[in-house]
Amino acid sequence: MEMKIGFIGCGNMGGAMMQGILDSGKCQKENMMTSDKSQAALQAKKDTLGIKVTTDNKEVAAFADVLFLAVKPQFYEAVIQEIKDVVTEKQIIVTIAPGKTLAWISGQFGKELKIIRTMPNTPAMVKAGMMGMCPNELVTEDEVRMIRDICEGFSETEVITENLMDVVTAVSGSSPAYVFMFIEAMADAAVAGGMARDKAYKFAAQAVMGSAKMVLETGRHPGDLKDMVCSPAGTTIQAVRVLEEKGMRSAVFEAMMKCLDISRNM
Repeated sequence: MEMKIGFIGCGNMGGAMMQGILDSGKCQKENMMTSDKSQAALQAKKDTLGIKVTTDNKEVAAFADVLFLAVKPQFYEAVIQEIKDVVTEKQIIVTIAPGKTLAWISGQFGKELKIIRTMPNTPAMVKAGMMGMCPNELVTEDEVRMIRDICEGFSETEVITENLMDVVTAVSGSSPAYVFMFIEAMADAAVAGGMARDKAYKFAAQAVMGSAKMVLETGRHPGDLKDMVCSPAGTTIQAVRVLEEKGMRSAVFEAMMKCLDISRNM
């Protein structure tokens, strides 16, 4: 019998995860179900993905072998209270909420369950996400591999210890926002220099994507790659000088530390 996957919540992140899993062939549409309060959102998922939909969270919880809680952190307590009498020790519960620890989640359910805590990011919407995951002690190694395999339909994944989950929130969960700001700023400057807006975004975004690919594929230190671009008495080293003068590194560092602090205290 094929595994059944359920999602409580079908917003941007949940929708991206569902699409990626279906596209990868890891689950057939008849074996996936989602719930949401919004009938319009459910109808959209039914029309575009062909999956089962319901407004009843308990129905999804009873349906799924693997249940993703894809709602915002502030709704976790209410959702868990609603479904806790339906879920069983045979299911795997996968969470995506920053700040919600394995112990807190287990405590909300009030019983021992297989729980995997994850932190995805929005590039999952284009199947280029980065996700950290950590299981509790009831999840077997085979089950961790299975969930990791499912999630790799939309995201690169790394299994980490729970003490690093808040770091994952800062370095990959929230960081697309920082990168989008950087791309926007570069494009604004290009427009100021006379380039059309649409081309400015393409040049800036492609430069960021290509640079990231160089880091991942060459294995070289980012500072070494930066030095490759900085020719003696050239244009780039002068741009780097201004970025250092304006505190770019410090601003990014402090922003991530603030993100980390908020995540730890949610």
